[in-house]
Amino acid sequence: MRSPSNGRPPSGGGAAAAAGDDDFAFYCSFLQDTAAASVTSPLALALDDPNPTATATVAMTNGRRRKQRGADDGGTAGEEEEEVKKKGKKRSIAKLLTSLAALEAEEHADRAGAADASRRELALLESNADTRSQAMMDYYAKMESSFDATAESEAAARSKRSRLTASAAAAAVVAGEEAAASSASGSPSRAAGQGQGQGHHQRRLWVKDRSRAWWDRCNSADYPEEEFRRAFRMGRETFDMICDALGSSVAKEDTMLRAAIPVRQRVAVCIWRLATGEPLRLVSKRFGLGISTCHKLVLEVCAAIKSVLMPRFLQWPDESAAARFKETFERSSGVPGVIGAMYTTHIPIIAPKISVAAYFNRRHTERNQKTSYSITLQGVVGPDGAFTDVCIGWPGSMPDDQVLEKSMLHQRAAAGMMHESWLVGGASYPLMDWVLVPYTHPNLTWTQHAFNEKVGELRRVAVEAFARLKARWACLQKRTEVKLQDLPVVLGACCVLHNICELRGEEVDPAIRCDLVDDETTPENPVRSETAKRARDNIAHNLLHRGFGGTTFF
Repeated sequence: MRSPSNGRPPSGGGAAAAAGDDDFAFYCSFLQDTAAASVTSPLALALDDPNPTATATVAMTNGRRRKQRGADDGGTAGEEEEEVKKKGKKRSIAKLLTSLAALEAEEHADRAGAADASRRELALLESNADTRSQAMMDYYAKMESSFDATAESEAAARSKRSRLTASAAAAAVVAGEEAAASSASGSPSRAAGQGQGQGHHQRRLWVKDRSRAWWDRCNSADYPEEEFRRAFRMGRETFDMICDALGSSVAKEDTMLRAAIPVRQRVAVCIWRLATGEPLRLVSKRFGLGISTCHKLVLEVCAAIKSVLMPRFLQWPDESAAARFKETFERSSGVPGVIGAMYTTHIPIIAPKISVAAYFNRRHTERNQKTSYSITLQGVVGPDGAFTDVCIGWPGSMPDDQVLEKSMLHQRAAAGMMHESWLVGGASYPLMDWVLVPYTHPNLTWTQHAFNEKVGELRRVAVEAFARLKARWACLQKRTEVKLQDLPVVLGACCVLHNICELRGEEVDPAIRCDLVDDETTPENPVRSETAKRARDNIAHNLLHRGFGGTTFF
């Protein structure tokens, strides 16, 4: 029987409540039947049922039976429903256990698969490692066998060379004995032929045959003077003077195996290399020598020039020479006390392996749109166009005033050796007690303009000397193959050779002249001496009133 509240059958926990509801329904039905019986008329009762009391009892008994049957039916339905629910719960638990078992089996399978994969990967790695180890062992074995074979071949070559040398020496001794015997017997021609043949065989054993035709033509007496001057930037007399001066320093003795390179050829290799700036392979072809031999000769001759010729041809002027320089400069410009003009140029180099940023030339890089590295060459030039002082090798990133501060010239001035003397420089140098520079501030007066013109004329002496230096020695115009530590020696040799050419009147061919491209820098402190500032103003005033003021400005 369903509950009157929601129409659903009662749950298993509400069986007592269901029984109470059935009793209530029975009593309500009984009362309703009793009331109906009481309302019925006595005649109807008498006619219908002669014994109403028995009828009521039977009705009550039937009601109880119905109640008992309802209770029995409700209990049976609840038990069945409870049994269904228990079966549903059992099925749910069974499904859950089945799912857990399936998950556990799947996890176990995954673990087993991962273990198998890791074992396979480990086995693969071990096999690869074994393969690589075996390959490396094979490679090392091959290398050892190759080294052994190379060592054996070198040993065989050494033994072969020693045998050849011994046989050549023995043949030379035999040839000498035969020549002596032939000369004693009156057959000199045969001995001469054998000696020449043996000597040729000995030289071919040690020296590669190269053509020396070009140098033989240059070294001959009938070679044109203009061609010689065009090749070596100097006349034959100047070249002979240099060879005589360097003969004792660069000469080598002949050996039993080959003859030494003559002094003239050694000097010619160095000068031609400096003059043309050609690579060493072309020098080797021109002179019939090896590339490494040419490079060695260049460095040896440059070192000899620096040690032998520099003290003679590049030195600071003494008192008499300084007085002569001052007189010459004052006569041409009207500026008193000038003993030299100063200039700083840059020599291009290959990017060094160390301190690259220090040698980076930012100004040349921005102008040429190409990365440039350089070293500085500062020089003081006399009125004759020859150098009296050089400072070589400072990095190209340094401005001119810092190069001057680090030079021996600055130390000489600090020691008091520049008293009452001026060095004329450009606007990149500061005004000091011994350095005279032009006015650089705006709104110059006529006197200051006239002074700047005269200072520019004096400074042009140094600029033109540096232009002739780079024109003569083209190696200064391009990046050289010389190492950075050897470059100061080479540049010093170029300056010495320049002085020799200037003092001996060697003209520069106009076809090879070059223009200097050096950017002037502005010093951090352009005026470093008030005394020098007043002295410069006095010089400018005297120039204008003595009639030495230029007319370009006017």
